[in-house]
Amino acid sequence: MINGKCVALRHGQIIGNMNFEHKVIWIIGASSGIGAGLAKALAVQKARLIITSREYAALRSLEAQLEGHTGCMILPADMTDNTALTQVVAHAISAYGHIDIVIHSAGVGQRSLAIDTQLSVYHQLMNVNFFGPLTITQYLLPHFKRQGHGHVVAISSMSGLMGFPMRSGYVASKHALKGYFETLQVEHTLNNFYVTIVSPGRIKTGLSLSALTGDGAPYDKMDEGQLNGIPVNECAVKILTAISRKKKHVIIARSERLLYWLRILLPPAYYRIARKRGMGNQ
Repeated sequence: MINGKCVALRHGQIIGNMNFEHKVIWIIGASSGIGAGLAKALAVQKARLIITSREYAALRSLEAQLEGHTGCMILPADMTDNTALTQVVAHAISAYGHIDIVIHSAGVGQRSLAIDTQLSVYHQLMNVNFFGPLTITQYLLPHFKRQGHGHVVAISSMSGLMGFPMRSGYVASKHALKGYFETLQVEHTLNNFYVTIVSPGRIKTGLSLSALTGDGAPYDKMDEGQLNGIPVNECAVKILTAISRKKKHVIIARSERLLYWLRILLPPAYYRIARKRGMGNQ
């Protein structure tokens, strides 16, 4: 069972002004990290959830933690299987008859120099981090048009705003993700349709553990920055606040925010610091 006060606090107060009750929210990448944190926070808000990941056992474990708090449907899916995603979207819509909000939180990281990275690793990073969310969104847009409303949330990264060593494919995929969803915001072709882009910095998740090395093997190490990152529950509440306010973009970061501004205002310092932080003595 989940502790509602633990996951739904902001500055010491339970968030009661978020209107997620009975909303149908599809969280893709819900088995761990930010996605799981969002599921727990939304359960407290009494949302109706669809949780997706390729890790079925992890989804079952999450479902057990949500028991008694919300309606929840498990929908396993492989984000790299683009041809199967049309059926996945159809199943998601049929679960409750409609979808109000979809949150793209699935992602895979990278820890390797560009020169040491095989092309197959770049393809995997782009498939999971970009083409999966793009494909699902393209299939959902007609549904949002028919029902007259919809909200897409893309969990990007500070790496979608600037380059960073050892993450060339990850950075490229997050730049593509932000570019696609920002363009949807600009086009604004549907009524009552909103897009929120989230750019987290280091969050205390296992992203670095499962990050891909140059040959596709898992990195299997916990980055110090990740270990000391923003707690997942704090990140989740900030994301839900941004969604409820229909914000176009939100940055959730500590020192990475300074690095971002250095890139804009003092590029030489940005290149020097980013290289040192990302590569160490390499």
